[in-house]
Amino acid sequence: MKNRKFFDGKVIWITGASSGIGEAIAIKLSELNTRLILSSNQEEELVRVKSILKLKPEDVYILPLDLNDPASLEEKAREAQNIFGRIDILINNGGVSQRSLVLETSLETDRKIMEINYFSGVILSKCVMPSMLTRGFGHIVAVSSITGKFGFPLRSAYSASKHAIYGFYESLGAEYYDQGIRSTIICPGRVRTNISLGALGPDGKPHEIMDPGQQNGISAESCAMDIINGIRKNKRDVYTGGRELMMVYIKRFLPWLVYRQARKIKRT
Repeated sequence: MKNRKFFDGKVIWITGASSGIGEAIAIKLSELNTRLILSSNQEEELVRVKSILKLKPEDVYILPLDLNDPASLEEKAREAQNIFGRIDILINNGGVSQRSLVLETSLETDRKIMEINYFSGVILSKCVMPSMLTRGFGHIVAVSSITGKFGFPLRSAYSASKHAIYGFYESLGAEYYDQGIRSTIICPGRVRTNISLGALGPDGKPHEIMDPGQQNGISAESCAMDIINGIRKNKRDVYTGGRELMMVYIKRFLPWLVYRQARKIKRT
């Protein structure tokens, strides 16, 4: 009931909405009388997601975009704001993971991961914030990861991009809090999605292997509910996952233990 009251009538833009956590968020929000803008670079999958939402067709808009094409994002943001006249909540969920050692990873791949996971959200956030400030309300949500709290083998660029999310959105939330802007950072652990399949390998191509940890993670639906509840409660951080979340707290008090465990992770 509280979620329905908070989200009623809100215009919400979700990137990475064609699968996984983004799709699950869209499905849950469609039950709360929202208006949704769904974005990713998989237009056919966005059409599929729209077809299963519990909203009138006119209350869901598909806006394909490529987070790895920064020159196109300002125009996409203008288009998004013109669809329903405003953006109340932006959920920067789109991203890509990694499975390669530091020296195996080309600088091009490092930059691509930063562009998709970090800079795209920065661009979109800066584009929608002026109108939010004019109205005195807006909520920017960014999906990070527990690897945004500590480094992890085979994920150097991915972890770096998720660390950067914390620095940027914590600053944003502090700077504009008194002007009605809220910022929430999502910190998922293992969630049962296909993210490891699309993770970039040493050659920059998709990994195409399902990680056992990913396979045994919490459902995307459970993760989505944690995110939605966190947004409604204006939480600065939302942790969602299983026992692996304990690593965040272990790192805080026993960092040497986290480093020792990370060194034992299989590298191939």
